Amino acid sequence: MGDSYFTIKQKGEGQLREKMSRFLAFAHKIASAEEAKSIVKAYQNEYHDSRHVCWAYMLGADRQEWQLNDNGEPSGTAGKPILGQINSRQLTDVVVVVVRYFGGIKLGTPGLISAYREAASLALDDAGIEEMHKQQTVEVTFPYMAADGVMRIVKSYDIEVLERKFDNTCSMTLRMREDDFEEITGKIGGVSGTSLRNID
Repeated sequence: MGDSYFTIKQKGEGQLREKMSRFLAFAHKIASAEEAKSIVKAYQNEYHDSRHVCWAYMLGADRQEWQLNDNGEPSGTAGKPILGQINSRQLTDVVVVVVRYFGGIKLGTPGLISAYREAASLALDDAGIEEMHKQQTVEVTFPYMAADGVMRIVKSYDIEVLERKFDNTCSMTLRMREDDFEEITGKIGGVSGTSLRNID
């Protein structure tokens, strides 16, 4: 597994009808809890005539930050099964919102859990899965004479150059996969005159 983690490729949608109730599900890629909550708020505004707007999100490559909300449904019957679908796919940086229009027939606890789980699953299937990699960033400072040596290493790996400044003293800000970090920084650090500073 290493530095790999998984998120969704794109926005996903799903629809489900269960005993006259209608469930509309939406999956979005997110970068923060604030973004997740603003997406939820947008759906609450758009579907203000619905009975419930339930949701769950997971954040971070280590999948440590999450939240769920039953929005008036019996405890554990909506947010938990939505989060369960995110977890069963090992996804992160995603929010899933499920809007329910009540059709007049109560579904009961098992029925609600099943409906929210299925609706969330449809939206996530529609969104697709994308493999991502944890990244680390480093600032490299080196004399102009060492530029060729540093650039040779940078070009031989999959490294993103965020910033570069070439003068008498040169500097570059580089982002790379966490799994490659020690190997690459070890090689760059071996070039005469270079110094490295980790950036969070």
